[in-house]
Amino acid sequence: MRGRRFLLFALLIFIAAGVMLAAVGIGAVMMPLREVAGIIWSALRGALSRPFTPAETIILQVRLPRILLGFLIGASLSVAGTAFQGLLQNPLADPYTIGVSSGAAVGATAAMLLFPGAASTFTVPLAGFCGALLALFAVYRLGSVGGRLPVVTVLLAGVVVSSFLSAVISLGMLVANEQMRNIFVWLAGGLGQKGWPLLLLIIPYFIIGLAVLIYLSRDLNLILLGEEDALSLGVEVERTKRWILVAASLITAGAVSVSGMIGFVGLIVPHAMRIIIGPDHRYLYPAALLGGGIFLVAADTFARTVIAPAEIPVGIITAFLGAPFFIYLLRRHREKYRF
Repeated sequence: MRGRRFLLFALLIFIAAGVMLAAVGIGAVMMPLREVAGIIWSALRGALSRPFTPAETIILQVRLPRILLGFLIGASLSVAGTAFQGLLQNPLADPYTIGVSSGAAVGATAAMLLFPGAASTFTVPLAGFCGALLALFAVYRLGSVGGRLPVVTVLLAGVVVSSFLSAVISLGMLVANEQMRNIFVWLAGGLGQKGWPLLLLIIPYFIIGLAVLIYLSRDLNLILLGEEDALSLGVEVERTKRWILVAASLITAGAVSVSGMIGFVGLIVPHAMRIIIGPDHRYLYPAALLGGGIFLVAADTFARTVIAPAEIPVGIITAFLGAPFFIYLLRRHREKYRF
């Protein structure tokens, strides 16, 4: 089994590198892989020309940060979806189940309405992140019962908070007027006009959240076998649940605050990786990271080229791809699939 997993991880890493390299070369100006690889290698060695050539500007200032951001957001949503599906023991759980994304959407909508002329790149993402954390706090307070965090109450609290915040978003759109289009584009999800600053903004949240989830992966495996058995084996079940909830929500908040609402990545990729790798979260998290990054980079490449020079919000593409793929997984692997 270890040898099989090693080969699968090697294959995923190879595919991820190939997809990202190809995506950097694809666009309105097509560039061969050799030129793309050469420019990136020169940048790593500090051997670029001054000033940048047009090709170097396109690759290093426009496409590469977008591709890396897309990979990180896809990885974030996929890892968070894996954690929520395991924590809530619900195959339909995803990063948006407990209302964190709706909180981010409310924060971003409020920023667009209250500060329509704000020049800062970080205004909307920061407001979105704060909204996500407030939504998490509300879900935690509503879902906790006597210091415990029952799965059912957390799920119900998430549904209630998400529904309420969706109504707030709808009200905001009704009074948006000229900001209506900006809000719609953000809610549809996209990676356009994003650069290095926003990539650097969400990396710390991703690293911290992922480290916590991997550290608690063994405990989550034991909890899924039964909470009483996990307690007998020394697992602090309630504390583990709280930390998983916070870590996965932190990752989701960072991703959604930058990209907007990109659906289905955190739903279908964990299922696919669970079928390929197995249910052990020690291996499932890294596989979901790679799979989610590959999926979103490929979807975004299609979204920005299919009707070039215009582009489709990538959230629309992931919805079109995600729904039938999820149905395919459900039908083909309904007997094989196990939590």
